[in-house]
Amino acid sequence: MTATLILASASPARAGMLAAAGVTIEARPARVDEASLRDAMAAEGAASRDIADALAEMKALRVSARAPGALVLGADQVLDLDGVRFDKPRDRSEARAQLARLRGATHTLVSAAVIARDGAPLWRAVGLARLTMRPFSDACLDAYLDAIGDDVLSTVGGYRIEGLGAQLFARVEGDHFTILGLPLLEVLECLRAQGVLAR
Repeated sequence: MTATLILASASPARAGMLAAAGVTIEARPARVDEASLRDAMAAEGAASRDIADALAEMKALRVSARAPGALVLGADQVLDLDGVRFDKPRDRSEARAQLARLRGATHTLVSAAVIARDGAPLWRAVGLARLTMRPFSDACLDAYLDAIGDDVLSTVGGYRIEGLGAQLFARVEGDHFTILGLPLLEVLECLRAQGVLAR
């Protein structure tokens, strides 16, 4: 038994995770001003967990309002290093600076998911993972940046741990799917409860 889930995201990683898990999806990226909400909440001292949750909800609600009766999944990920939040780097120079800042330290990835129906939140979950980068050399950092090219601009922190980015890490604690940007197991359980997937 399957039905279509609307994914309010353009993320290939999230779409790929859901498809690989057998979820039929339709991607409808939400057009929202993430930066304004993130900055406003940060200025009020909001925790990274709350920011990720609010952004995921905003995306889900925006698309849900135009999709009557459908289940809509919004998601967001925040990288937090001792209270400092990282966005996707804008260019190679910013990516290099982010990775140099993360080097030798432990940061937290917060991945939030909200499922909405008819413009109202129905369910939510937040996954946390802690990742420790090894103290790699500048030569290693530059070689990594050369090897991945513009892909460095597509993720917070400038790495994909499922690829070459794994070489930057000494330790990873947490759910693999959360690290990739979605608390997938919890989402699947919600979809079973909603009759989208078979129990």
